[in-house]
Formats: sequence, structure tokens, C-alpha cells
Amino acid sequence: MQLHILKGYIQNIYLVQDDSGLLLLDGCSRADIATVCDFIQQQLGLPLTALKLVIVTHMHPDHAGGAHKLRRLTGAQIACHPKARRWYAGLLGRTAHVIDVSLTWWVASRLSKPKRHIWYNPILKPDVLLLDAQPLPGFPDWQVLYTPGHTDHDISLLHTPTKQLYIADLIVSVKKRLVPPYPVCHPNQYKQSLKKVSELAPSQLYFAHLPPCSCAEIDFADILEQAPTLPKNHWHSMKNRIIHALGWQSNSH
Repeated sequence: MQLHILKGYIQNIYLVQDDSGLLLLDGCSRADIATVCDFIQQQLGLPLTALKLVIVTHMHPDHAGGAHKLRRLTGAQIACHPKARRWYAGLLGRTAHVIDVSLTWWVASRLSKPKRHIWYNPILKPDVLLLDAQPLPGFPDWQVLYTPGHTDHDISLLHTPTKQLYIADLIVSVKKRLVPPYPVCHPNQYKQSLKKVSELAPSQLYFAHLPPCSCAEIDFADILEQAPTLPKNHWHSMKNRIIHALGWQSNSH
């Protein structure tokens, strides 16, 4: 098994190469499609049809945005947790999708990246649904870990022979300190997911927005201490602003 790490628009891209073909550990952003295709054809010297499976760990723009188009270009299957399909459903879901696309552009600007076309269909249409502890179809050395909290459908991916683990956005960094991501929609589930990864003690951890490191380098207790007790997301933040504004108005009279 070879793990190729590519620099994406705002995140790392992990492309697995083994005897079964190519496996993309996350669906990238819409802006990353050319990067992935060029690497397969130019660097690996393989046809695009060598890409067999695209995983969507969760529905945010830098993890799901390229999935549908990559399937059209390569014939690969898309796989995700069952709950991913409905994450952006309905009026509130569509609103959240617009906010998340805007946040992706904001992150890109912070990284001095130009504004790119990253819009994508917010309703994912997967070929395969993945449950906890399930091996990946066609790639039996890789196992699904259900690690919700950031959303209700996050999954991590474990290479069982070597205990290398990709955890997507489970941990990020702010001002050089490892912290929970934003949003944390389900705080209790998030804490359980962190404990699950800590107890697994993988040999190597791979992140969407951080360099790889060993599990021993992570202070899980510190991250758990920082984890919110209430949901920390768009709607909770908006509600707090409204309550604060109403409280300020009533106090001013």
C-alpha cells in the first residue's frame, strides 16, 4: 500500500494505491478535481479508471465537493455514512450549505488562495453506504470507524495491517494548538469519538488540515478539555447573537 499525499485547495488529499487500484480517502473540493486527475495520469501514469472508490468522510465542501464529478470522470464509486445524504436537506440544510461554501472561501483567502469554483450538489448520491467497523468494498485492508461529532455522519478510515488512521476534521489546529473543529454539532458524540481514536492508539494519524503525526504526539486530554458542552455551530451561534441582542435591547429601555 502506498499513500500519496497531495496539496489540495485548503486541505490535504490522500490517495491510496494498491493492487486493487486507487482509493481516495476523501471527496476533496470541486477545486481539487484537476489536481487529482493530473496526479493519476501524469505522476502515476495510470488511466482515470484506476480510481475505484471515493470516500466522503462528511459533507463539508472540502470533503465532498469533488465526489460527483470525480465519479463522472473516472467511473469510481462514492461511499459515505448513511446520514451524509441528508445533511444539507431542507431549507435549513441549504442555508448551512451556502454558509459552509462561504467559510471555505474565507479559509482559502486566509491561506492566500484565489477564489475558485467550489459549488457542488448538497445532496450526495452515493453508490455504497458505510457503517462502523465495515471494510471498504474492494479495499478490505481499510476499515470504517464511525466518529461523529463534527457532524452526525463523520467517518475515519483505518488501514488495519499498519494501524494508520485518517481522521479528517476530528482535530484541527488554531494558533499552533490542537483543538476541536468548528462546528461541533454533537459534543457528547465528539468526545466519544476522540476517546475511541485515543484508545485505538493508531501508529500514525492523518488529518485534513494538519501534517501527519504519531498518536503519541497528541494530547487527547487537552483537546477533550476544550470540547464544548453545548453544540457549537451556525445555528447555536446565531441563536446566541439574537438572545444577546434582545437582552441588550431590553436592558437599554
